[in-house]
Amino acid sequence: MDTRAADTTTDPSEPKTRVRRLRAVIATVAAACAAWLLIEGLGGVDLQAPAFSDGSSAQDIDLVGVLFTSLTASLAGWLALGLIERYTARPRRWWVILAVGALFVSLGGPMSGPGIDNTNRAMLVLLHLIVAAVLIPLFYRTINNRAETT
Repeated sequence: MDTRAADTTTDPSEPKTRVRRLRAVIATVAAACAAWLLIEGLGGVDLQAPAFSDGSSAQDIDLVGVLFTSLTASLAGWLALGLIERYTARPRRWWVILAVGALFVSLGGPMSGPGIDNTNRAMLVLLHLIVAAVLIPLFYRTINNRAETT
């Protein structure tokens, strides 16, 4: 007799799961854009990306750039999560490992490169942390946990 609990997991291909993940993407993009508006508007910080080794100067970060970047990162996360669910035995564990690793890698951008002050650098780090704080747990809650019981 099988003593395992009934499988109450979600299938990532189910429309309900896709809708929940789409909502997570929208929430992430909205949070990033709201943070940019607060940083630029209320904070008075002109967000700029640091210059890199090619001799370029710091570049202004506008709302469209924040929207595009957070959308791209969210969709890439969705793709990665789908692959994790398909090919790993413990998708929740691997999602967290991959997502936190990607966060640390992404922080390399604002933490390196000349041409911006420490306030700007801190606000860029904050923007990255906000995106991660929204996306990682929202996607985590949509994970198919069929293999997590082993």
